[in-house]
Formats: sequence, structure tokens, C-alpha cells
Amino acid sequence: MSIEEIVTGFHDAMLRKSADALADLYAADGLHEFPFGGLPPYRGREEVRAGYRASWGTSPAEVREVRRLALHRTEDPEVVVVEQNVHVTVGDRPITVPGLLVLRIRNGEIVHTRDYMDTSAVTQVRAAAS
Repeated sequence: MSIEEIVTGFHDAMLRKSADALADLYAADGLHEFPFGGLPPYRGREEVRAGYRASWGTSPAEVREVRRLALHRTEDPEVVVVEQNVHVTVGDRPITVPGLLVLRIRNGEIVHTRDYMDTSAVTQVRAAAS
């Protein structure tokens, strides 16, 4: 898969809350980290699948849109930075969660993700769900 296809697939998986579609973008030994989220990393494709299935399965947030703001290529041909806004609703409350993904893609698969989410927006989502 190309970088463009992987980023589009990642966003589509988020929109559909499809842990299977997301995990299928990862190498078997891929790593997904949350540097600002206080969450443990997912190590390997199957942990990505299980972790997202659990978190998306219990989240009251409905994803309405995943908007890519920019795709930045770096000097390292394996690494791209994706700026994004995830528009969700919790009940009738709309919330935008800005974020960055730093993806290392090798041989058409994600081998490493650093997933930076706006923690104040995540807190708003959690508070709206209470």
C-alpha cells in the first residue's frame, strides 16, 4: 500500500470504528504509542486490534468526520506526519479532537505510530459521556 492509501485507510477505520481495518494496516510487530494520552502502547497487530476494539466498543463518542488537514513528508522516506481533526458527538454535544499521527511505514505497512491527541479535547469527550 502507498502512504496515501494507508493514511486514507487509517482515517476510514477511525470513521467506521473498525479495529479490524485499522489493525490490518499494521505490520505483525507494529507499535502504536500514545505519548500524551497516558495509555500503554499496543505492541503488535493483534494488540492494536484488541485495544481499539475495546476502546471504540465502549466509547459513547460517535465519529462524524475525520478531516485530514495536512500530510507532511519528512527527510526520512518512511516517516510522515498527519495533522487531523476528528469531529465527534457525545449525545448531542459536538466536540473536535485535534491530533497528529507520526507514522513510520515500511513495505506498505505501519511499523510505528506515535498518536498525539489533544488531551483537553479527550477530557471533554470523557466528561460529556459521564
